[in-house]
Amino acid sequence: MGNPWKRHLLSLAEFSSADYELVVQTTLSFQEVLSRRNKKVPSLQGKLVAHLFFEPSTRTRNSFELAAKRLSADVINFAPGTSSLSKGETILDTARTFLALGADLLVVRHQGSGVPQRIAHDLDALGGQVAVLNAGDGQHEHPTQALLDLFTLCQSLTPGAPHPAALKGKKVAIVGDILHSRVARSNLWSLGTNGAVVHLAGPPTLLPPEFATYGAVLHYDLEPAIADADFVMTLRLQKERMGEFLLPSLQEYHRRYGITRDRLKHCAPNVQVLHPGPVNRGVELSSDLMDDPRLSLIEKQVEHGVATRMALLYLLGLGTGDRLP
Repeated sequence: MGNPWKRHLLSLAEFSSADYELVVQTTLSFQEVLSRRNKKVPSLQGKLVAHLFFEPSTRTRNSFELAAKRLSADVINFAPGTSSLSKGETILDTARTFLALGADLLVVRHQGSGVPQRIAHDLDALGGQVAVLNAGDGQHEHPTQALLDLFTLCQSLTPGAPHPAALKGKKVAIVGDILHSRVARSNLWSLGTNGAVVHLAGPPTLLPPEFATYGAVLHYDLEPAIADADFVMTLRLQKERMGEFLLPSLQEYHRRYGITRDRLKHCAPNVQVLHPGPVNRGVELSSDLMDDPRLSLIEKQVEHGVATRMALLYLLGLGTGDRLP
């Protein structure tokens, strides 16, 4: 499979402005496809997409599966609990199995940082032509989430004609568990490259000083981080980390960093809120704010996830994107 765009999609660290523009414009084309009565196109007909999800997922997994099927690809879903992993098979051998089955694209999600990169390196060494797409790895990156976030932001700023240049000079505040967030890391690459001004806010235990190397402004108090912000992106507070004594309590976190209508008064007049999900209602966000379509872009993020992942599967599967739907 020749691929003049990308060999794999593992990280946004090397993405250029042109890459982001291509993804946004291709996503827009597939948004139009999804608005039709017949939402299916033959773009990847005859291609085999294998979803290797080694950790639980609702939005990402189902979004990828629907995207592949909308493109008319054949789909295999891998379930670790019923696989040969329980018999001692390695992750790399599992990936090689799908290569032998004829997979054209592997969508990989794993709790360990670097696993999709290791799989891609291993399959390349074997001479396989399969493309590997990172669907989230450990505390490293979640590139497709950042790309659907980018499309959502651009569509909000310039409805019907989204373009990454619309983000230039816009203030985006990211609030929450930055330390453990692969979503935050990918968004820092995406937002920074496209000229957004990024402010990070969270407790000192969840916001290490080294995040300043991404070009972001760090805050340990919420108000200065969200002051005049055009968008506020909240991140899931990972309750499983509570045993590490990183926070006194969920109630204390919400008191200091939870986003409510009252706190949005510090932001720009037309501020909107995002969250990659799943949301801990009443912790990161108040429920009434989350459910308000005038202020919340959360449902739009889920909706745009399908078109964005269609765009990425298409670009990786066919190349530069000359044959748009």
